[in-house]
Amino acid sequence: MAARFALTDLPVPVIAAPMAGGPSTPALVAAVGAAGGLGFLAGGYTPASRLTAQIADTRELTAGPFGVNLFVPGRQPQGAALASMQRHVAAYRGALSPDAARLGVALPEPDWADDDGWEEKIALLTLVDPVAVVSFTFGVPGGNVVADLQEVGTAVWVTVTDPAEARAARDVGADAVVVQGFDAGGHRSTHRVEDEPNEFDHLALLPLLAELGLPMIAAGGVTTAGDVRRALAAGAAAVQVGTAFLLTPEAGTNPAHRLGLSDPALRTMVTRAFSGRPARGLTNRFALEHSDQAPAAYPVVDQITKPLRAAAAAAGDIGGVALWAGSGWRAASEEPAADVVRRLADGARA
Repeated sequence: MAARFALTDLPVPVIAAPMAGGPSTPALVAAVGAAGGLGFLAGGYTPASRLTAQIADTRELTAGPFGVNLFVPGRQPQGAALASMQRHVAAYRGALSPDAARLGVALPEPDWADDDGWEEKIALLTLVDPVAVVSFTFGVPGGNVVADLQEVGTAVWVTVTDPAEARAARDVGADAVVVQGFDAGGHRSTHRVEDEPNEFDHLALLPLLAELGLPMIAAGGVTTAGDVRRALAAGAAAVQVGTAFLLTPEAGTNPAHRLGLSDPALRTMVTRAFSGRPARGLTNRFALEHSDQAPAAYPVVDQITKPLRAAAAAAGDIGGVALWAGSGWRAASEEPAADVVRRLADGARA
């Protein structure tokens, strides 16, 4: 079995979180790696063909290690549970009709068989073009997937939000766990769609998971050198940072999202309105109007709202897009990604 990437190989214990939907570009991955950290491509929502191109583009920019993140498909309900969920989704789709009419878009019918191209992406990363690390969000991959990745020299990380999820990651042979606190921006990586996330930050979670003996990467609310220092002191081997990179020139953050992040008067909230999964972002019109209506149904809710979000982004309407951001989002600034890494690394040196 090939030797696998270890966190101790990193000159700087700073990892750029995979941010699906555009922010995680090859340029951002390369810049973070050049500064001594580890960058990640976001494989979620990305077809295997596009992920193939992004990996190739990243290799053109850097000879260093980088990672790819994948979304683990959830188990769809069956029988009466499925019928009930379909009714709730249909009702939500109807509630979104005024938004669709205003934006001039059609709402798609949900595809209940959508698995985000899981098999194709696993084949790409095991048989065609392995990378240093593959991390998983929304669940634990099968033990055979873990073994296949490790066989080609890829380290496997699993994102967890509580001790039970961490034990499941250990049991399939994961090399490390990404310990995600409630203050993280974007989706909370609960392993079941219907679960309501706990309100533990990574500083509370790290001691609960230490007995598992796996390297731990702290995620959620890490935007300053002080956050890094506290996470490492609590037992983390590294930190994973997303929001702090959103305003960097290398990030593919869309203009509407950048505009929202420039308004310090906003606050964050957790909502299912955009995707059916709980996710933290800046409070805006869409979240306020639809959070109470959205069912816990992923990825079909995400499918339905996608054209609404795209139209709002094209119009520069920050009230209709998912403004994902962690609780420390006000510390994000418009600076090169390498400067973000160096600023955060000061916490490791301290």
